[in-house]
Amino acid sequence: MRDRITFKCSECGEENYIGTRNKRKNPERMQIQKYCPRCNKKTLHKEKK
Repeated sequence: MRDRITFKCSECGEENYIGTRNKRKNPERMQIQKYCPRCNKKTLHKEKK
């Protein structure tokens, strides 16, 4: 089953992206490099709790 998750910028804390993941295959939290419009650069986005 795929669950919707929200990605939060690790620098400014803004929630910019929504994605999905399979919790059975990937039980740990996701981290991705994405563009943050508030920081105006690519930053690490972590899965929100």
